[in-house]
Amino acid sequence: MLSVDRLPPPLSQGLALTALAPMQDVTDIHFMGVIAHYGSPDYFFTEYFRVHNSSGLHKHILRSITENATGRPVFAQLIGESVDDLVRIAVALSHYPIAGIDLNLGCPAPRIYRKNVGGGLLRDPDMIDRILGALRDAVKGRLTVKMRLGFDNTAHLDRILDLINRHHINLLSLHGRTVKEMYHSDVHYDLIAHAVQRVHCPVLANGNVTSAIAAGAVLAQTGAAGVMIGRAAIRNPWIFQQTRQYLSGQPVTTVTLAAVRNYIERLRQVATTAAIPERARVSHMKMYLNYIGQSVDAVGAFLSEMRRAHTETELFGTCDRYLLSDPDQPFALEPYPGLVARPRAETAHAAIAS
Repeated sequence: MLSVDRLPPPLSQGLALTALAPMQDVTDIHFMGVIAHYGSPDYFFTEYFRVHNSSGLHKHILRSITENATGRPVFAQLIGESVDDLVRIAVALSHYPIAGIDLNLGCPAPRIYRKNVGGGLLRDPDMIDRILGALRDAVKGRLTVKMRLGFDNTAHLDRILDLINRHHINLLSLHGRTVKEMYHSDVHYDLIAHAVQRVHCPVLANGNVTSAIAAGAVLAQTGAAGVMIGRAAIRNPWIFQQTRQYLSGQPVTTVTLAAVRNYIERLRQVATTAAIPERARVSHMKMYLNYIGQSVDAVGAFLSEMRRAHTETELFGTCDRYLLSDPDQPFALEPYPGLVARPRAETAHAAIAS
């Protein structure tokens, strides 16, 4: 039986915890393996299992648990509002090698929150109380929550934080924006710091943790037990290793453009198959490259040219020109100001990520 009062040990004792944020359509078994190759976080979280009255255990998400070769614990995330079905799926998942059950109270995608799930539930603390109470009774191991500060304001924040305490949640991952703020506003680190003081469990600070230096600054400002990193880990899979190095006073690994090209090739090999049409393979790779490209060149020429590619030959030819013409040039630790990712779809940006 899983311990309900202790989290799995971190990779480096005495340092802050790190976690890869779950991102729908991104953090599958393949991407987790790629991240692990460059330096695992302390914890992984699955894409969310969508829970309703006819739902089961989605096979492609279940692979992130049953085929996990990262050497690190994986939490299984659920999203839904049907109390009985959330309990049913949580109990079914408890028979697999998971670190715990995580409840999604943060997804900001309109098509999700309009169904009163994910971030939509932040409008209804009474329903959150019912869900957490039922899950706490049913889950004998760890129960964790990933949430935002509120739906369109923070009026319910303290009440929901008190529910985190009442139901003995083991870990809270808190994105420092409301649902309506999406990813556009400044992150309210002061409210994450407030949550750290109010709840009894460890808190992972989430939102704009774009580098190891940023992680250190967020930890200092919030007093959180650790950081959860999402989109920045797509751009820079070395970020967890670099964060441990920075926090322990070691030199931070310098990443070259040649190393980034190797990372892209690794993504290509594990994320696409010949059975998928070329157009779909190109589109899938562009989703990753929209993030990676933010640190390739300051003017965004790589992003602009990459987005115009229609074939794999064009796409990877662009990668070669920009990344291998001066392969020893450092890859920027932070994204260049003004260069933003353009997601493939709503879900690639939304999930419960950074």
